[in-house]
Amino acid sequence: MTDAPPRPLARNPRGFADKRGRDLTAERRIVARVSEVYERWGFEPLETPAFEYADALGKFLPDADRPNEGVFALQDDAGSDEPGEWMALRYDHTAPLARFAAQTWETLPKPFRRYAYGPVWRNEKPGPGRFREFWQCDADTVGSDRPEADAEIIAMACEGLGAAGLDAGQAQIRVSNRKLFDGLFDAGGVTDAGQRLTALRAIDKFDRLGWEGVVQLLGEGRLDESGDYTKGARLPAKVTGAIEAFLASANTPGLSRAATLEAVARSGDLGAAGDAALSELAAIDRALNAMSVGQNAVKFDPTIVRGLEYYTGAVFEAELLLETTDDKGRPVRFGSIGGGGRYDDLVARFTGQSTPATGFSFGVSRLASALR
Repeated sequence: MTDAPPRPLARNPRGFADKRGRDLTAERRIVARVSEVYERWGFEPLETPAFEYADALGKFLPDADRPNEGVFALQDDAGSDEPGEWMALRYDHTAPLARFAAQTWETLPKPFRRYAYGPVWRNEKPGPGRFREFWQCDADTVGSDRPEADAEIIAMACEGLGAAGLDAGQAQIRVSNRKLFDGLFDAGGVTDAGQRLTALRAIDKFDRLGWEGVVQLLGEGRLDESGDYTKGARLPAKVTGAIEAFLASANTPGLSRAATLEAVARSGDLGAAGDAALSELAAIDRALNAMSVGQNAVKFDPTIVRGLEYYTGAVFEAELLLETTDDKGRPVRFGSIGGGGRYDDLVARFTGQSTPATGFSFGVSRLASALR
């Protein structure tokens, strides 16, 4: 008598979750309410395929050095004996939008304002509250380079988070501009792109490591508690000092957006790019004030660094301030629940012509988990 074949073990792939009624209902309610906000602001829905060609997605995931790293990819044989092109599941809704805009630009209204929602997939290490399949909801404007377009996205994001179930004071959108650091590096003579990128990655850890940890990463490097060593940016001492003054400039609680800009302007030489960034942020502030967006709902924070090879100007991050606990009643800090910014070079990858764009995305699954 032959042995019966082994039974498969019933299990989920790591980072992929089953969802029952309560979770599905919560996510669908969030998407429906936020979609109503987007449509009321004049944004039209758009759905793009789950798969995109890998070269169209580009190399914009954190620390990814090749198109298929960080994504789930397969080679499309298209029924042929010859190997086909690489396709990958989308890792966000913005890269597919850039492809769509480049492909159909002549037929679109200008500017093109759309929203999208649905699952995205990232082939990254899963962890508590961190999945490899999750839902995002985005809104973007393609074709306007005005700071008022950034302000509209930010104001609409505030209303969307409220519609999703967050009360006033439970979330805050922090805003900065990538050109501030570009100007600071220019003024300090730091021209090497790799050195700049390493420095920005260090600054992005400011909330977690504080200045003591960041200054090590701006210098020779840092040895963490686990024994792992991270090579530093090796910036000149004068540039490190300028960054310290810059980050400290707006670290005073309760500063208005205008007062924050004044403090940043006094911190030192930010170069021509930094001056342009301050002008853009001042225009965003005026537009937010005109739309009655409060100082507590949106603040300027020069420590915000997002999408190191993605964003070109204003950047924003939505932080959850709501106190939450895990299943065992322990306090949990959720932190970021969304973000976005200006990405004026993304469509140009396809067309060779600069097409300004700005947008915001928040994690539906993450927000639903926090609210639960």
